[in-house]
Amino acid sequence: MTTSGASSDPRDQLVDHLPALRAFALSLTREGSAADDLVQDTIVKAWTNMEKFQAGTNLRAWLFTILRNTFYSARRKTKREVSDSDGIHAARQATRPDHDGRLALKDFRAAFSRLPDEQREALILVGASGFSYEEAAGMTGVAVGTVKSRANRGRRKLAELLHLESGEELEMTDQATLAVMAQSQSTSR
Repeated sequence: MTTSGASSDPRDQLVDHLPALRAFALSLTREGSAADDLVQDTIVKAWTNMEKFQAGTNLRAWLFTILRNTFYSARRKTKREVSDSDGIHAARQATRPDHDGRLALKDFRAAFSRLPDEQREALILVGASGFSYEEAAGMTGVAVGTVKSRANRGRRKLAELLHLESGEELEMTDQATLAVMAQSQSTSR
């Protein structure tokens, strides 16, 4: 749709097609700002790929094709994306920085060293080493209930020293330390 005396460079004609492109985009998206974004993406793609436009062919048809392909490509991409409006999926994918784990481990070690020997021993055996309460009792020569009591008192004291609220978990990546802090241990292996 060129008028006599119009430039032969198709870039100069892009503005003439904006109203028609917006109307087409609006019919596809059914939302004004999405239509505007789609038209903008279309113009950017047309501008950067103008060397692919064949002079003498229909510029409007070429632009509509770009707009349509852009719309359907975005739609296919959206279908593959996982909806995560509350951030739960993203939180599971994120990894904590290593330095946070080192700082937490330093605090844990300091608190752990302040526990009485019997409590540290019980936590190491049933937590970090993975022994059952019965096995730990056999190794230390005390009753099973004594090992359970020492481990529970040790966990409570560690939580207190680390300023953890009731139910709050220690955020660390070291599995042995996490095992020491675990609230429940199986009584058998």
